[in-house]
Amino acid sequence: MATATHYDPDMSVLAARTRYFVDNSFGDDGGYNDRWVTLAKLGPLKLGFPNTAGRIRAVRRHDLHHLVTGYDTDFIGEAEIAAWELGSGCENFRAAWVLNHLALPVGMLRAPARMARAFARGCNSKNLYAEEFNDALLQERLGSLRERLGVIPAAKASLTATQQRRFRRTVALGFAGGLLMIAVLVGLLALAVLGAIWLFGG
Repeated sequence: MATATHYDPDMSVLAARTRYFVDNSFGDDGGYNDRWVTLAKLGPLKLGFPNTAGRIRAVRRHDLHHLVTGYDTDFIGEAEIAAWELGSGCENFRAAWVLNHLALPVGMLRAPARMARAFARGCNSKNLYAEEFNDALLQERLGSLRERLGVIPAAKASLTATQQRRFRRTVALGFAGGLLMIAVLVGLLALAVLGAIWLFGG
């Protein structure tokens, strides 16, 4: 069950992350050691993708971004954190760039104003993709980390004209990527159906 990620700023980042794992039923390790990431369940079928080393490297920072921004872990919250990360930049984390561009259109279809505010917050702050992930980071106070990254309240976020143009390009790229993924999935499904017909159609 998705939950809000607003924790005591005096908690250590490690303590807040531990609570976050429990509140969201992510398991003791946050699912970092799982072989697959499940996106959705359709009866007995699970839709997901392999939990690659690149994805794990990115999600360790992504989870802390939830803590400093306060975005939830439901569909809209994940789209908001995607917008925030795209606004602040994902450095050389290819998994973050790809997954965030795919998540953003979901939010645009349901809460476009919230996506714009999240992107604006990102444009005006730093994130952890440019930093080393280590024990010192986990021992930092959550409030101190939020201040150090310059994360502003959502109510104070607004896009400049230049940022608005960047946001529109980012959204367009996200929708293009989503449509491409759908086309690939439909193509694979069609090939599977044709293969089954060829094998069993007599």
